[in-house]
Amino acid sequence: MRFVLLCSVFVIATCGLVYELISGTLASYLLGDSVTQFSTIIGVYLFAMGIGSFLSRYVRRNLILMFIRVELLIGLVGGCSACLLFLSFEHVQHFRVLLYALITIVGTLVGLEIPLLMRILKNHFDFRDLVAQVFTFDYVGGLVASIAFPLFLVPHLGLIRSSFFFGMLNVLVALWALFVFQEEVPWVRLLRTVAILVLLSLTFGFIYSDTLMSFAEAASFPDDVIYAKSSPYQRIVLTHSPHDLRLYLNGNLQFSSRDEYRYHEALIHPGLQAVTNPTDVLVLGGGDGLAVREILRYPTVRAVTLVDLDAEMTRLFTTHPALVEINQGALQSPRVRVINADAFVWLEANQQQFDFVVLDFPDPSTYSLGKLYTTAMFRLLYRAVKPTGALVVQSTSPYVARKSFWCVDATLRAVGFQTVPYHAYVPSFGEWGFILAAQHPLPLPATYPAAQRFVNAETVRTMLTFPPDMQRVDTDVNRLNNQVLVRYFEEEWAHD
Repeated sequence: MRFVLLCSVFVIATCGLVYELISGTLASYLLGDSVTQFSTIIGVYLFAMGIGSFLSRYVRRNLILMFIRVELLIGLVGGCSACLLFLSFEHVQHFRVLLYALITIVGTLVGLEIPLLMRILKNHFDFRDLVAQVFTFDYVGGLVASIAFPLFLVPHLGLIRSSFFFGMLNVLVALWALFVFQEEVPWVRLLRTVAILVLLSLTFGFIYSDTLMSFAEAASFPDDVIYAKSSPYQRIVLTHSPHDLRLYLNGNLQFSSRDEYRYHEALIHPGLQAVTNPTDVLVLGGGDGLAVREILRYPTVRAVTLVDLDAEMTRLFTTHPALVEINQGALQSPRVRVINADAFVWLEANQQQFDFVVLDFPDPSTYSLGKLYTTAMFRLLYRAVKPTGALVVQSTSPYVARKSFWCVDATLRAVGFQTVPYHAYVPSFGEWGFILAAQHPLPLPATYPAAQRFVNAETVRTMLTFPPDMQRVDTDVNRLNNQVLVRYFEEEWAHD
């Protein structure tokens, strides 16, 4: 009995932390800026737990009954929270109000659990042993949740199914308490019926979570969703219409098959054509293989190293027939080596130098992405580029995010690169910016491969001209300890 009671502490502690992690991850998917979302959600959640702990002092009678009610409510609200948030994101005007209201409710209920359970268990344990063992199982549950969440729950169950699953565990704890303490609890049959109904509802949600997620995403995207999966790092969604295939990462458009060639030709050819007889090329990010497709057009290139964090991305673009058709099987080429690793960490250990380096990362919307545009990252790149080589960085829109664009340029120049900023019009995105950088002056060539659909000498000349509303502005340099670029980006895109 004592061990089973303590196991319930472990279960409810694991459930409580999982709800917190799900809320933080979901908010970062939907709202961006993972550091801010996780920080505020953890703070609100802990504060709500404190409120729950404080309120527990006013529960003086029927402790077991109150504990069972709390477990049922946590199971219902916490279990349905991820599904509710996904479904409401596109339809609720003040989404953050709903998000933090749910976090507060779940946190308050979780804060009630341990004080109530400790008071229930006080007749079964010496007080010193009670405190020690309850908190031991509580902390062990937290450890298990924090390890299982990124390694198993997100990649294999997903956020909605994980939420329903842990809601079911809370309800099972309530049913167990009803069984153990049935002689001490009023309305046992009614509570058991309610618990079973809640459990069946959560089980239904667990079984049909993919259908619910598909419904939520169908409401969020204008075209049919043909693929959706959560990797340990992001939510990957593919949509299809009769004349377009689109990739979204965490809800943000990454490319449209109708005009992606404009982006990728502009990203690759001005810089790679300027390097004499390039042989070794490094691509950081770009797990879709579209930049690699353009690089492989150069017969002198004998080896392309692609470093992308997300193995699910590179697997998808290596095996999905429609995507392989778009990237022309680039990731299957014998000249291409795919490495799934953090680009920053990989560069720190790298000793090889490259003729051309491509930074095809997502926009710096979070601090984890912003670090890839810092002086620390660019110093590593300075070491990785041959003295005769060059690199190119996708640098967001110089029209919408003018300060962000020129911040990337200023940061490259701060570590010793000479830069050539340019921009191109991509219909799906508008004006988009790129920055070429080298350790020497880099005159752009006058000729380009004839097979290109967009890039030629004339279009490149127009890319180098910035109208007054996109011209250079003074900015701070983006460093690891300030991440000004993320702040610029959030401020500018918030007004778009």
